[in-house]
Amino acid sequence: MQALYTIYEIIAMLTNVLVMLIIIQFIIGLLFAFNVVNSSNEFLSSFYMAINRLLDPILRPIRNIMPNTGAIDFSPLVLIILLNVVLIVLGGIIYN
Repeated sequence: MQALYTIYEIIAMLTNVLVMLIIIQFIIGLLFAFNVVNSSNEFLSSFYMAINRLLDPILRPIRNIMPNTGAIDFSPLVLIILLNVVLIVLGGIIYN
């Protein structure tokens, strides 16, 4: 049973890292969109592209399912909600 708790904690930690990456991607995207930071900033631009490459395979299926909302992309929010639902369900299974 202890192994299940350990696996759950590892999944929770990886989920938290993924949520942090989504939030960082969102913030950097806002900084670029409102010209707070110039998009020619090499470090921030390459960091943003690296995060996009990591998250795009996860977000693309969600974007394909969701209706087009124009300039606002709700797929990161949907992913965060889905990840939290999965954690709640797994926690309920393991701790009961």
